[in-house]
Amino acid sequence: MKNSAVRTLFLGLALTGSALPGWVHAGEDPVPQASGDTIREEETALKMTPAERRAQGIETAKVTRRALSDVITAPGEVHRNAYRSAQVTPRVDAQIVARHARLGESVKQGQPLVTLSSVEVAGAQGDLIESDREWRRVKKLGRNVVSGKRYVAAQVARQRAYAAVRAYGMTKAQIGALLRSADASRATGEFDLFAPQDGTVVSDAFVSGEFVARGRVLFELTDVKTPWVEAQLDPRDATRIAVGTPVRVSRDGRKWIDGRVVQLYYRLNPATRTRPVRIEVSNGDVIMPAGEYVDVAVRTGGAAPLLAVPRDALVLMQGSQTVFKVEGDELHPQPVETGVTRAGWTEIKAGLAQGEEIVVKGAFLLKSLVLKSQMGEGHGH
Repeated sequence: MKNSAVRTLFLGLALTGSALPGWVHAGEDPVPQASGDTIREEETALKMTPAERRAQGIETAKVTRRALSDVITAPGEVHRNAYRSAQVTPRVDAQIVARHARLGESVKQGQPLVTLSSVEVAGAQGDLIESDREWRRVKKLGRNVVSGKRYVAAQVARQRAYAAVRAYGMTKAQIGALLRSADASRATGEFDLFAPQDGTVVSDAFVSGEFVARGRVLFELTDVKTPWVEAQLDPRDATRIAVGTPVRVSRDGRKWIDGRVVQLYYRLNPATRTRPVRIEVSNGDVIMPAGEYVDVAVRTGGAAPLLAVPRDALVLMQGSQTVFKVEGDELHPQPVETGVTRAGWTEIKAGLAQGEEIVVKGAFLLKSLVLKSQMGEGHGH
C-alpha cells in the first residue's frame, strides 16, 4: 500500500434509510452538513499503532456523558481586581529619598517600596525620643518620688508621640530601632513605605527627589493573575446566571481561560441598556492587561448529561457525520447521529456507546488517508 496508514479491511458502508446529518438549532455551534458533491466512500479500516498515531498527532479518548449547557456570548473588558489591589500613599508631605521597587516587579507584603523624608516626621521623631526619655526617668523614680500629675503627664506624652509617628507611617520595628538608639540626631524624618500585600507594581509615577503631597499615590499593586472581566449582557440573559456560574474567556477566539461569575451589577448600563456582570479568571502565566477587550462565553442552566464528543472528532463521510472508532490498532469510520452542539461539544444520539474509544484529534487527517487509499484502489482497476 502506498499510504502511510495500511489499509487492512474494506467494509461496505451500507446505511439503510436516509443519511444522518447533524442538525443544529439556531444560535448553536454549527456542525458541518452534507453537500451535493460529497464523494461516495467505502468504509475503510486504517491500521495504526499507538506510536504511529502519536507521530501523526492523532489523539484518542473515551466517549463520556457531559452537560451541554446553553452558552451566552458577550463582549468583555479586562479590569484590575479591586479586591486584590492596593495603593501606597504617604500620610504626610514628604520628599522622595530612594526608590526600592519598579514598574512590573513582583513584590511581597512588607517589602520596602520607597524611602521618604519629612520635616513633620523629623519633629515627631524628636518628640518621641524626648518623651520616651522623660517617661523612662519618671517610671524609674516611681510614684513614691514624683507626683501623680507628673507621672501621668509623662506617660501620656510618650503615648501621644508614639501614636504620631505611627500615624505618619513608621512601623513598630522602625520606632523600636529609633528608641533603642536614644539619639536625637537620628530623628532625620526618614521613613519607608511598605507593600501592603503581595502583587505586581502596575503604577509608580514619581521620581527620586520629588516633593509629594500627602495622599499622593506613589505605587499601585495588584494581583495580575486573578483579574476581573466585565461582560455586558442582555438583561434577559443575565437573569439566567448566578454567582458561581462557570465562564470561559478568550483573547483570540482560540485559547480559552476558565473563570466564574463573582458579581452581577444592580443597575443597567445607561448607555447600552445592558447589565454588567463581573467575572474572575485565573489566567496563570497568560497576563491580560487592564483595558483589553475579550470574548466571554457564559454557561447557563443545569442540563442533564448527554453522550457527547468534541466537535473536531466529527467528519463528513458519505453524507453522514462520522467518527473514527479505535479497536486495537484499527481505526474504523463509524457513522453517528448527532444532536445539538454547544461550546465545542456535539451530542451523539446513535452510533456510539459510552466508554468506546474514538479519535478526538486528527480525524480530518484520517479521512484524507481513507480517500487517498480509495482513489489509489480505483486507479488499480
